[in-house]
Amino acid sequence: MHTLTTSVLTILSILSTSTALPTVDLTTRQANACFLIGDTALPAEVADTVTAIQSAVTCDNSATTISNVPDVSSGSATFSAIDFSKSSQTPLEFALQQFATANPLADTDLQAFQDNLNVYLATEAGIRSVGGNLAIKVPKFFLQMQVSRIQTAQGNPPAVAGQQVDHLRDKVTKNAAGEDKALLDQVVALAAQLQ
Repeated sequence: MHTLTTSVLTILSILSTSTALPTVDLTTRQANACFLIGDTALPAEVADTVTAIQSAVTCDNSATTISNVPDVSSGSATFSAIDFSKSSQTPLEFALQQFATANPLADTDLQAFQDNLNVYLATEAGIRSVGGNLAIKVPKFFLQMQVSRIQTAQGNPPAVAGQQVDHLRDKVTKNAAGEDKALLDQVVALAAQLQ
């Protein structure tokens, strides 16, 4: 009985010690994301995205892109290879041309689009962390809309309202409001094509 009591007390002692150890909060985990180079607070939605993608994204610290964010890669995609800011086109023109889907839509390589989106999300978070210019939002939202369209065509439409095609279409057109109406009309037409 004495041995059992001693064992129970030892276990309780270990448990109380382990619960007293500091926990890693969300801010600390985000600080580990290689693409966050500044200390500007991120909006909650962006912080959640960082947590979701940081394990899929790697940084090349020998090369930088927008706002000195390290060049990032995810799977087969590298941001510098699809950097809208290096194009002579407007952000929406670039997105419509660079991130076109297959016909039929369901035949599009979802993973390739997700990799492209990951590097855009990571770069946007890095830009936000230094308070940089957010022109990246137009191609980023367009990529999110394309991913949602592909998922829908492949029979797996996003359940979260903020990731559904119509919501993302509106995000693209709102952020690209100053762009040519013909380009905005293309976005609206694409959002209606889900097959």
